[in-house]
Amino acid sequence: MGNLAGKVALVTGGTSGIGRAAVARLSTDGARVIFTGSNATAAAEIGAATGATFFRGQVQDPADWARFDALVRTDFGRLDIAFANAGMERGDSSVEHIAVDAWNEILAVNLTGVMLTAQAAVRLMRDNPDGPAGSIIINSSMNAHKALGNFVAYSTSKAAVLALSKSTAIHCAGDGLKIRCNAILPGVVRTEMIQGIIDRSPTARGRWRPMRACRRCGAWRSSKRSRRL
Repeated sequence: MGNLAGKVALVTGGTSGIGRAAVARLSTDGARVIFTGSNATAAAEIGAATGATFFRGQVQDPADWARFDALVRTDFGRLDIAFANAGMERGDSSVEHIAVDAWNEILAVNLTGVMLTAQAAVRLMRDNPDGPAGSIIINSSMNAHKALGNFVAYSTSKAAVLALSKSTAIHCAGDGLKIRCNAILPGVVRTEMIQGIIDRSPTARGRWRPMRACRRCGAWRSSKRSRRL
């Protein structure tokens, strides 16, 4: 559609699933896109297909965000959109059985990584050439409200980023910045991560309904008529 021409966008976790689709859509709409991830092979394919720039870094590492800040200021000159999408669930379990190392790793990516994404975005958006403005979108989950008993760290992290998004929005408004921060709460989307969960839990088949787009309004929703996985 070209409505994002002249804009620069960041997508974390952009080498698979929702992130990969976001990179493609933002690029199609005219934005110059920077995306992060850990799969260099997938990143090369995405970059070749979309023209997006791959930044290899870990969202939970402040040093990588310092490198990202330098890249944007030197090569792009602005940041208009930040989609904090990177997340994981590896090693998750119930509150009774989860290991502390797994808990810490999941929260490092899903919560600290999102905080560092928002922090870097606000700092860059403050210095946009035409004034402080931009949009930060945090990818939470329906599990923020419908917690899963066997995914305690994932559910907790997705609830926590709702408060993070509100705090970020209030901070920006209080400073008079035209920087929005919103969270989205997708339902079940058949990404590589969700498929992996289903493959490891055969009893979950049929209980996970994928999101589907309404033909009339385009909204994404879980359909009772969707095919069982």
